Amino acid sequence: MTVTTRQAELIRESFETLRQRLEPASMSFYEALFRRAPDLRAMFRDDLAGQGMKFMTTLGTIIGNIEDPEALGDRFAELGRGHALMGVKAAHFAPMGEALMETLRDEMGADFTPDLEAAWRAAYDELAARIVRRGRIG
Repeated sequence: MTVTTRQAELIRESFETLRQRLEPASMSFYEALFRRAPDLRAMFRDDLAGQGMKFMTTLGTIIGNIEDPEALGDRFAELGRGHALMGVKAAHFAPMGEALMETLRDEMGADFTPDLEAAWRAAYDELAARIVRRGRIG
């Protein structure tokens, strides 16, 4: 599914709101991820705060180019290869997506409307597919 212009706008606006709380949001993301998939914890270093900020910064970069994802083709390939080296499998992206939705819902409260959630899900699905494909993740 391709992200529409309106969805891209909603995502950018909501990420600007989230940007004010990136550190706690990043920690919430990993807590939500490890509740869903505790076996993934071993793939991550002990410095989850640093890893979380890296995740949020990368997410911000991707969102900044959301309407031109091909501009980040090399970045998607780099992300995919890095994840593959860590042992990430395509199936791991599903709990990551659900953890991201939970984090956004918790951070944005009532502002995380069904339309906004649909936009984020479409963007995440597209992002995950690009990383899997470019990184040749099995």
